[in-house]
Amino acid sequence: MRSVDVYVKTLGPPVRSILYSIFTSKQKPPSLSLPLHLSLRSSSNTPTRCFSNVQAISNSPIYGIRNLFTASARAISSSTTAPVASVQPQQQQLQNQHSEEVDDEVSKGLEDEAKLSIPVRAYFFSTSVDLRSLIEQNKQNFIPPTSRMTNYVVLKFGNHSDPTGTTHGRISGSECIYMVVFHYGSIVLFNVREHEVDEYLKVVERHASGLLPEMRKDEYEVREDPNLDTWMKGGRDFIRLQFLYIDGIRTIGSVLGQSIALDYYGRQVDGIVAEFTDINRQLEITGTFTMKTKKLFQLVGKANSNQADVILKLGLFERSDIAWKDAKYGQIWEFLRDEFELTESFANLDYKLKFVEHNVRFLQEILQNRKSASLEWLIIILISVEIAISLYNMSTTSL
Repeated sequence: MRSVDVYVKTLGPPVRSILYSIFTSKQKPPSLSLPLHLSLRSSSNTPTRCFSNVQAISNSPIYGIRNLFTASARAISSSTTAPVASVQPQQQQLQNQHSEEVDDEVSKGLEDEAKLSIPVRAYFFSTSVDLRSLIEQNKQNFIPPTSRMTNYVVLKFGNHSDPTGTTHGRISGSECIYMVVFHYGSIVLFNVREHEVDEYLKVVERHASGLLPEMRKDEYEVREDPNLDTWMKGGRDFIRLQFLYIDGIRTIGSVLGQSIALDYYGRQVDGIVAEFTDINRQLEITGTFTMKTKKLFQLVGKANSNQADVILKLGLFERSDIAWKDAKYGQIWEFLRDEFELTESFANLDYKLKFVEHNVRFLQEILQNRKSASLEWLIIILISVEIAISLYNMSTTSL
């Protein structure tokens, strides 16, 4: 007992008090007459009452107390984390359910937006279309005009229950297809899938002349939104309308048709400017140029015809009759002209044509001076010949 007392005194007061409470008079501790390490080893086979639940680790009183504290801590920890562990799966389940609902709402919104979207595709592949023959062969698809504009026709394919297009049924999500054809060669398709474009272009190709080697193309989008608080609302590369009626198709088609045609004529003028730029560079290096008068006149004629087509055929400065009659379509017309920068594009084209005109005038003066110089030399030669003949006659008569 003394050796145990000596060992216990080396421990802290809390542990010492616990040990004294364990070793009572009813249960004497094992004999420790041997050295401490031998007595501990020999007492490993003697069962104890207080540490029977931790016999698998050690029967020593010191190890028993340590394991008792460890077991108590684990019990407390498990008792506190059990409610948290039971709450976490519920929170995770609620979060997953909420995320699924959000995903469903987003996907549903995207599907609804896709259904309300109307693709608009503009093409320019010829310089002239015979509208009269086109109407003759497509009478069942022809929609009579509501204005005095005669430079385009509207054809409808699909549902023919509303030939005038005056009902309030939506085009988006339906099988109705509209095609606006202009006499200067532009075609605007509404609600046509990309793989169906060639089929509808062939309808017009039979009545077109002056087919281009490379077709110009542009795309736009119209979104129908019956819940829109205003009649129209512009966006980036799209316009949002409450409903798209036939007058809206005419208005949008007219601006897109002018835009795609103006882009073609702008590229034609760019080619003319490039040729004059090469001539000026040759003049800078060599001091002369080798262009013939015929080639110069061809460039002048090409520039003038492009300018006339833009002004006369496209009707770029003529306001749509529908836009004049109805303010809401006038709003669409003005927005789209600003969106496609028609005024700026024409100003840029006009500036390039003025550059061409200036160069033509300059080169014409050079060619005129060159021709005048050659005529002057011819006159000098003729005078010289006449003088020589006169001298010869004088010499022969004197002899």
